[in-house]
Amino acid sequence: MLRFINQKQHFTLPELMQEFQISKRTALRDIASLEEMGAPIYVEYGRYGGYRLLQQMQLPPISFNTDELHALYFAMQALHSFSSLPFQTTFDSVHQKFMAALSDKQRDNIHNMQQRVIFKHTEQIKDSSHLKLLLMAAVQQQVIQMTYSNKHNVEASPRIIQPIALYASKGYWYCQAYDLKKKAYRIFRCDRIITAFLTDIEPVKQVAGLHAEHLHALWKPSDQAISFQCRINETGMELFRQNHFPSMHIEEHHGMQMLVGTYEPNELDFIVSYLAGYGTSIQIVAPDTLKESLRQHYLHLLSHI
Repeated sequence: MLRFINQKQHFTLPELMQEFQISKRTALRDIASLEEMGAPIYVEYGRYGGYRLLQQMQLPPISFNTDELHALYFAMQALHSFSSLPFQTTFDSVHQKFMAALSDKQRDNIHNMQQRVIFKHTEQIKDSSHLKLLLMAAVQQQVIQMTYSNKHNVEASPRIIQPIALYASKGYWYCQAYDLKKKAYRIFRCDRIITAFLTDIEPVKQVAGLHAEHLHALWKPSDQAISFQCRINETGMELFRQNHFPSMHIEEHHGMQMLVGTYEPNELDFIVSYLAGYGTSIQIVAPDTLKESLRQHYLHLLSHI
């Protein structure tokens, strides 16, 4: 509660009651206890009254119970498969410091739990050397200039982007960003970024204010984009939830679930490969050119058996 009011500075009884799921009587008793501890709290009367903390109090060191320690330890296991992290902190150094702070009994408990809990992660496939720069640019709403190579390792012309968020998936780091020249939302694989540096270019305000979960609102297909529709069953729906892109979504047509979206003309190989991953859980409705491309993809695979 002291951490809560230290952050709020000004708070009300209903806020305490909601935050800690306590009654009004308990909240009043807890405020009295905090005052006895020396917390400089005073009452503000009137329509917008409540309580105010005159000055922040020094908080005691954070302590964790056994269950919290176990939760923290196993949460750290997610770092183990990544050789690149935004702050270049290695799993080994974090792990050593964490284990050194535990008691002998706590270390024994974690060792025993390691024999019973197994985490299987996709190992990071390629290092990404610009993660810290990308993350800090996203946090501080700055624009960067970068050079980027495509899947054929051909270096493209410089790009001016405004990073929005980073995420890791299937062994790669990705940067969600706004391309200022193309005026479009794009996703870049971080290991393909060859050079990157900060610029003095003014960021796009409406982009800077977006949260990561709302980035789909930035997606806009080009005038040349091709629409597609596929029937999809429950198995396909589960695959879609595991892996999909802003250019596609699920919608219902006449009581039937459909995977619909768009792809750019130069993304045909990508969309064919992506849809092939659904196997028999989807059936392409349109366009016919996509049907034929997927059929040729399967024939090519058969020819190599």
